[in-house]
Amino acid sequence: MDTTAPTLDPARVASGQPDPIDSLPADFRWGVATSSYQIEGAVAEDGRTASIWDTFCRVPGAVHNGDHGDIACDHYHRMPADVALMRDLDVDTYRFSVAWPRVQPGGRGPVNPAGLAFYDRLVDELLAKGIDPWVTLYHWDLPQELEDAGGWPVRDTAYRFADYSMLVFDQLSDRVRTWTTLNEPWCSAMLGYAYGRHAPGKRDFEAGMHAVHHLLLGHGLATQRMRAAASGPVDLGITLNMSTSTAASESEADLNAARRADGLGVRIYLDPLVHGRYPQDIVADLAARNIELPVRDGDLEIISTPMDVLGVNYYFSTQHSGVDEQGRTEDADGLPVDREVPFGRPRTAMDWEIVPEGFTELLVRLGRDYPGLPMVITENGSAFDDKPDESGFVADDDRVDYFASHIGAVARARQQGADIRGYFAWSLLDNFEWAYGYDKRFGIVRVDYDTQVRTPKRSALWYRDTIRRVRNAGS
Repeated sequence: MDTTAPTLDPARVASGQPDPIDSLPADFRWGVATSSYQIEGAVAEDGRTASIWDTFCRVPGAVHNGDHGDIACDHYHRMPADVALMRDLDVDTYRFSVAWPRVQPGGRGPVNPAGLAFYDRLVDELLAKGIDPWVTLYHWDLPQELEDAGGWPVRDTAYRFADYSMLVFDQLSDRVRTWTTLNEPWCSAMLGYAYGRHAPGKRDFEAGMHAVHHLLLGHGLATQRMRAAASGPVDLGITLNMSTSTAASESEADLNAARRADGLGVRIYLDPLVHGRYPQDIVADLAARNIELPVRDGDLEIISTPMDVLGVNYYFSTQHSGVDEQGRTEDADGLPVDREVPFGRPRTAMDWEIVPEGFTELLVRLGRDYPGLPMVITENGSAFDDKPDESGFVADDDRVDYFASHIGAVARARQQGADIRGYFAWSLLDNFEWAYGYDKRFGIVRVDYDTQVRTPKRSALWYRDTIRRVRNAGS
């Protein structure tokens, strides 16, 4: 078993070029990230009720192999050992999410003390090991009862989210400084309500667009209430998954396809959050489909409540054409064609092309178009078809290469002026990967799902050594 961690890129060393990662400052934040439903398990313990993912996993064919999160990584029972793993990796931050139906069963009413106590213990355990807790209040596990009442396409869910957020904030804000309201509202709205690939599995584009607005409204309401209740310094923000959307050619059709993709993937979230308005071109595109965002007076002022940090999740970039393979610019429904055109790059096990320079481009663009908003990379990582040796160790050099190129891309964006304060690897553990079940592994620590044994992969050792190198260089 070769457990050595490669620390230098031979091609770069041979060229004599400096590693851009070494330009990161000593106070750069280094972390790992997870989410509640993907790792906790214990879905029916200590008063937790069902989430939309508990329900969706029981829909035949919805999740690979019929997998579910009932046990997942059993983190609910193994939390202290998992925190010790983080300490051994020398990370200074752990980004985790709180399970709404564990803290507030049914999504309404008082707090569930037994459920909230788990996160109380987790925060204390992290702080005892010198690790900052970074709380994400919503990572997709909506209480099923709220979905039964209409879910995110209805306005009331935004207010229920703000109430729930305060239950967690009131308990943990004496020890937790950084709070993320939502993780990847694009996924919640579009994969959940428009395209049906995630819970709750709806296929209604208009409902998805209504969900976009109510997710952002929930963010603004929660941010206002947490800011008003804070007794000390807090950093409040949101996490968005974003990519670059470039045109496959300079044709008008391709340029418009890229514009629409960028508008629905980036600007429809950041324009209201930062500038207090929805992008007019996207509003017009929606109007052409007889869809209107359900904006009421005062909503955009709430949504644009000032933030302290923007979480950026990046996995790939995309290239778009407005012409299909038969040369048509409209589909069968009369809508403009949006066809993704591959770059011809190597791909991860998720079939996502590896485009690290797109990461730099995105971050520089965000700093330019939305200035004054510090960024932290709250997720970045890759799934590959890991092959453990007889001891369970995974020599995942492909994942090491991915991390090296993408952390380097972050460093290059900083060198070009982007205000990026930290990087969190996705993910600490192999885990339940949503509709892919347990088929895809993103972890830097391997989990044997039969025994729950954890084994750090080569990428974990590389990440640890990189953190130490950067810190020591700046000390």
